[in-house]
Amino acid sequence: MAKQDLSVTAKLINGGVAGLVGVTCVFPIDLAKTRLQNQHGKDIYKGMIDCLMKTARVEGFLGMYRGAAVNLTLVTPEKAIKLAANDFFRQLLMEDGMQRDLKMEMLAGCGAGMCQVVVTCPMEMLKIQLQDAGRLAQQQSPAPAPASCRPHSVGSAPAHKRPSATLIAWELLRTQGLAGLYKGLGATLLRDIPFSIVYFPLFANLNNLGFNELAGKASFAHSFMSGCAAGSIAAVTVTPLDVLKTRIQTLRKGLGEDSYSGIRDCARKLWIQEGPSAFMKGAGCRALVIAPLFGIAQGVYFLGIGERILKCFE
Repeated sequence: MAKQDLSVTAKLINGGVAGLVGVTCVFPIDLAKTRLQNQHGKDIYKGMIDCLMKTARVEGFLGMYRGAAVNLTLVTPEKAIKLAANDFFRQLLMEDGMQRDLKMEMLAGCGAGMCQVVVTCPMEMLKIQLQDAGRLAQQQSPAPAPASCRPHSVGSAPAHKRPSATLIAWELLRTQGLAGLYKGLGATLLRDIPFSIVYFPLFANLNNLGFNELAGKASFAHSFMSGCAAGSIAAVTVTPLDVLKTRIQTLRKGLGEDSYSGIRDCARKLWIQEGPSAFMKGAGCRALVIAPLFGIAQGVYFLGIGERILKCFE
């Protein structure tokens, strides 16, 4: 039992370390994805590069990491739950967790996706508000001065007060209760369960192609590339669901932007007003975010960073 507990702890550490490293590397692209998915009507950004350049020019370098603190705080439990839950369900559903059974692998991925939304939904709810605040400010002020060139006026309040995760969370809890933090839960499940169903079996099978019998596992490079490939394919596959989730969870809307009563209402308005291509907004950004994120996650996981850390305390 002690060995099993150690294994679970190591998996949680691996997931946490991988999440922290991955988010730090790809967060600016994730911010661009959120802003591109939310804009409709008059487009402020022409694409990912344009979005990042305008964000850096107007909000400074740290503006590209708006909302990163929420992710860095909650990504550890989120990734730990996701990876550990998938392993748990694989062990439960398949003999030794190694037998190749596509249906059982997909079911294990489904279980992992359902478990992680406990953390994912409130994390993304808060992150999206912080990421999108800069877009709304630029929409209301079409030609803002660069961050380094803004004049400082004495005695005047800032035109746009930056929100904080703490204030947003407190206001949601005060006005709507816990349900406020879990707005868009259905859309989050609708995105994360299919993602996990696609990702985990695909990764397991790709990774198994590079299995080394002497080492007892695939090499770091092979695990990393398998995670990148499986992550990008799964990410693009569920992009339409991610667009719906982002739109539904965004609390503050820009000029001429719609509010949505639910998944069906959002999908209907998106189709009628913006056309089918709107469902793939941010697909490239999402692939660029998820590929290295899960590549790093699986690389760290298979390197056994958690096991090495625990050995230092033995």
